[in-house]
Amino acid sequence: MSFDYQDKISEVVKNVPPSAIRRFFDLANEMKGEVISLSIGEPDFVTPWSIREAGINSLIDGYTHYSPNAGYIDTRVAISKYIKRRYDVSYDPGHEVLVTVGGSEGLDIAARALINPGDEVIIVEPCFVAYKATVLFAHGVPVVIETRQENDFKLMPEELEAAITSKTKYLILGYPSNPTGAIMTMEELSRIKDVLLKHPNVIVLSDELYCELNYDSSKPASLVCFEELKERVIMINGFSKSYAMTGFRIGYVLGPSELIAPMTKIHQYCIMCSPSMAQLAIVEAANNCDEAVSEMRDEYNHRRRIIIQGLKDAGLTCFTPMGAFYAFPSIKSTGLSSEEFCERFLKEKRVAIVPGNAFGACGEGHVRISYAASLDDIIEAMKRLKDFINKIKVGNINA
Repeated sequence: MSFDYQDKISEVVKNVPPSAIRRFFDLANEMKGEVISLSIGEPDFVTPWSIREAGINSLIDGYTHYSPNAGYIDTRVAISKYIKRRYDVSYDPGHEVLVTVGGSEGLDIAARALINPGDEVIIVEPCFVAYKATVLFAHGVPVVIETRQENDFKLMPEELEAAITSKTKYLILGYPSNPTGAIMTMEELSRIKDVLLKHPNVIVLSDELYCELNYDSSKPASLVCFEELKERVIMINGFSKSYAMTGFRIGYVLGPSELIAPMTKIHQYCIMCSPSMAQLAIVEAANNCDEAVSEMRDEYNHRRRIIIQGLKDAGLTCFTPMGAFYAFPSIKSTGLSSEEFCERFLKEKRVAIVPGNAFGACGEGHVRISYAASLDDIIEAMKRLKDFINKIKVGNINA
């Protein structure tokens, strides 16, 4: 091809690296023979039947057309009732709820609605790979706070205070955390709230997609629960992880109408509306599936314990995750970089995991292991990990 496209591509887009999560997922898929994948954050559970049935019935009933841009009012009412039940916080379904194509769309349209070129956005790393990308795509300036294992990967109030400047537009806070599995309690969030109250121009984008996967508390912890801060918080949430609905591509954004309105405008032009079938399915999920979520959470909790013991048996240290479905062990003792470790583990033991530096520079020296996989796969992967670590130790001695 003679035409040169390189000078036609946005410099911003060219400078954002591809997702390392997908890189290792693709590498595993390209390998011949069976590979155990603990790389992708996708539940291995099938979506609860009543949710699938609601989706099927929506097609039978003819819900195959565009919905209102913000989503069907019944869907927004169901989301509002769910949030009231779980968080004891009220949102007006008419003006403070927007149904999106997954939580990722919420992150994107929030960035485009809020950021002017040069605005700073505070990002707490290690974190979901899309945070920094959405800020860069909107011509914002990421300001990174690096959390540490000795602080259980939690955001410290003094670190937040030091990061805020006159250019700060918003803070992205993602707990329970992907990739570390860290959580923040209401007491810890209260100290973050105290910092934010001293800086009244700073908005918070609170990514709570894993809110139901908290092994420390039955009630989600969130900054929206502080009445004095609620008007400055945009909650990004959805049903993909907790309800095993990743393929439905359905999420939602909650916040003050003054912030939801410009986000809806972008959604209106670029997306139009979320899938009608998925919107009807989440009405069932929000109203009637607490028990199914509880059962999946209990199973994840069991797998979490197996993973932690397996890492210990393999000789790796690991912060004990209390949320989501990820472990984030340190592999510094092996002498390998995160990418070297993951590449060799995949090639030599046919197990796919993700290097920690995919989630920010401070993730180097760690790897992310998803336990949203079958128990049999997890047990076998931990056996292979132990063999792999022992092989590395022997190699280091011989060297």
